[in-house]
Amino acid sequence: MRRLLHGTRNNRNSDNNGGFFFFFFFCYRYFKWILWFSISFYFCSSFLNNPTSTSILSRTTVYHTKLASRALIEQSFVNSSHGVLLKGMKVYVYDLPSNYNTDWLSKSQRCGSHLFASEVAIHRALLRSDVVRTLDPWLADFFFVPVYVSCNFSAVNGFPAIGHARPLIAAAVDHVSTQLPFWNRSRGADHVFVASHDFGSCFHALEDVAIADGVPEFLRNSIVLQTFGVTHKHPCQEVENVVIPPYIPPESVRATLEKYPVTGRRDIFAFFRGKMELHPKNVSGRFYSKRVRTDIWRKYGNDRRFYLRRQRFAGYQSEIARSNFCLCPLGWAPWSPRLVESVALGCVPVIIADGIRLPFPSAVPWAEISLTVAENDVDSLGDILEHVAATNLTSIQRNLWDPSIRKSLLFDVPILEGDATWQVLKALSQMLDRSHKKPTVFIR
Repeated sequence: MRRLLHGTRNNRNSDNNGGFFFFFFFCYRYFKWILWFSISFYFCSSFLNNPTSTSILSRTTVYHTKLASRALIEQSFVNSSHGVLLKGMKVYVYDLPSNYNTDWLSKSQRCGSHLFASEVAIHRALLRSDVVRTLDPWLADFFFVPVYVSCNFSAVNGFPAIGHARPLIAAAVDHVSTQLPFWNRSRGADHVFVASHDFGSCFHALEDVAIADGVPEFLRNSIVLQTFGVTHKHPCQEVENVVIPPYIPPESVRATLEKYPVTGRRDIFAFFRGKMELHPKNVSGRFYSKRVRTDIWRKYGNDRRFYLRRQRFAGYQSEIARSNFCLCPLGWAPWSPRLVESVALGCVPVIIADGIRLPFPSAVPWAEISLTVAENDVDSLGDILEHVAATNLTSIQRNLWDPSIRKSLLFDVPILEGDATWQVLKALSQMLDRSHKKPTVFIR
C-alpha cells in the first residue's frame, strides 16, 4: 500500500508542471463562461430560496410554467405602473339586475353609441379592467353604480326621455343599500353614478325645471360624473362631480381620420351643422340656445366664409375634418358633442357658451387649442375668426393635433392609459379621502 502511494506520488511529481500549464490554459480560455455561469447560478439560487421575491409582481400575473412569458411580465409591469399613477385605487362595480342597465341595450342599438352613452362605455370599461376593478368590495375605495337612464328613446322625436331617471336610480340605491353594507357605511359618499344628459344630476332636459327639481336628496352625498358643468354656482352641480365629455364612438373618429388626417387639406373656413331655429321660441315659450344659433344663421347664413347647414347628414364628420374652425354654440345646455368631435378631428373649436366648465382641464389645455367667443359677440364672429386665421391659427392647430388630447376625450373599451375613462379614474384618485376602505395590515 505504501509502495502504491509512493508510486502515485512520484507520478504526480513528474506530471506536475504539465498539469499546471494545462489548468492555466483552460481557465484563461474559458474564464468568461465560468464567470457567467457562476453569477447566474448565484442569482438563480437566491431567487429560488427567497419566498417573498415574487411579491413585487402583479397579482394578475399567472404562471402556467416555471418561467413566465415575456408578455405576462410586460403586462405585469404595465398594471403596476397604472396602479402607481392611480395611487393603487380600487373600484367595485355593483352587479345590478339587468333591468337597471343591459336590458336597455337590447331595446335599442343607439343606447351604446349616442351622445349620452358614456354611462354605458364607462361601465363596460370598468368591467374589463384588471387594473382598478376589484371583485372584493371590502378592498374597494369606490363603488360604481351602473344605471343607464339615457336609453329610453322617445317614439315621437327619438330623443332620450329621462322622466324615469329619478325613480330608477332611487330603486338602484335601495337595492345596493339592502344587499350590501357599503352604502350605509358611507351614506353613499364613496359611490359613483353617471348623469350624461343635459343638466346632469338634476335629471331634466330643460334648465328651469332642472333647477326647480335640483339634485335628488339621495344622491347629494355621492359622486356624479356628468356632462353638465358651469363656472358659476348652479343647483345642478351642488354635488361632488366630475365633468366628463359627451360620448363619441372612437371607431367613427378613427375611420374618419383614416380618410381625412388632421394634417390634410382644410378647405372650409368655419363650419356648423345642426339645429338652428329661424324662430327660436318654441311651444313651451322657451328660447332655444338663448337665440345664439338663430343669430348665427341670420348673420352668416349667406356669408361664403361660413359653411352652415341645418339638415342632418350622416357623413358630417368628414366636413369637420375639412374645416379650420368649428362652431360649438350652446343648445339647451352649454355643452355639445361638437366640442369632442372638433377636437378629435383637428378642427379648432369655437366655444360659444358663457361660463361653461370644460372636461379634464389637467389633460386638455383648452386655452391653447380652442377659441372662446361670448354669446353677445356673435355679430363680431367673422372678424374674430379672420384675425385668428391671420395671426396664430397655425400655433393653435399644432397644439390641437397632439394625439394625447384627442385620446383624453374618447371613451375606449378596454381602458387605455390617458383616455376619457382613465381621466375619470385619475379624478377619482384625487378624492381618496372619501374612501372608507380599511387599511391593510401585513404580518410577516
